[in-house]
Amino acid sequence: MTITRQDPDATRALQGLEDDRSSVRLRAALAVGTTPDPRFVDKLIERCAIEPEFFVRDMLTWALTRHPVSMTLPLLLREVRSGQSQARSQALHTLSKIGDRQAWPAITRALLSDADDEVARSAWRAAVVLVPEGEKSALAAVLATQLGRGGRETQLSLSRALVALGAVIGQALRAATAAADPHMRAHALATRRLLRDPDAGFESAIEEAKRVVALGGSGQEEGR
Repeated sequence: MTITRQDPDATRALQGLEDDRSSVRLRAALAVGTTPDPRFVDKLIERCAIEPEFFVRDMLTWALTRHPVSMTLPLLLREVRSGQSQARSQALHTLSKIGDRQAWPAITRALLSDADDEVARSAWRAAVVLVPEGEKSALAAVLATQLGRGGRETQLSLSRALVALGAVIGQALRAATAAADPHMRAHALATRRLLRDPDAGFESAIEEAKRVVALGGSGQEEGR
C-alpha cells in the first residue's frame, strides 16, 4: 500500500489504525469503512490479526466488508491458514459476514475442530453461512464430533450452529446421544431440545440433558 504525502486523510487513517489508544483505532477503522479505499485492505487484515480490543476488531471486519470481495477474499483465505489463532479466527469471522460461498472450500475439518476454541467457534459460524445446500448433512456430521467440547459459551455456539442447519442434523444428533462420552450425550440432547423448541434456554436444556444422562438415559426413545 502506498500513501503519498499529498493524501493527508489516508495518512491520518493509517496512523490511527496503529495508535496506542483503542478509541483512536476504532475511529480510524470507522473512517476507512465509511470511505473504502483499496489501499487499506492489507492494513485492515494485518490489524485484525493483532488487534486486542473486541470492538475494534469488529469495526475492522465491518470495514473489510465495505471493500470489493475480489480484493478481500484472497487475503482472507490466506489468513485462515495462518499460524496465528487470532488471524484465523478473525478471518473466519469476516468471511461469515461477507457471506461469499466461494470461501466454502476453505472451511476445512481441521478448522472446524481447531484446538483453539475461538477459531473453532468462528469456523462453525462461517460454515453454516457458507455451506451449500447439498453439503449440510456432511457438515452436521463433522460438527457433531465436537459435541461436549469446552465450556458453556463454546457449547452454546456449537448448538446454535447445528440448529441453524435445521432438520438435517437429526441423524448426527441421534448418533451422538449414544456416544460413550456423557458430555457429548448431554450436549446432543440439549441441542435436540433447542432444535425442537428454539425458545428454550440453553441453560435449562443442558441441565435437563445432564439429568437424563445421569439417570442412564440417552433420549433415544424420545427421538424416535
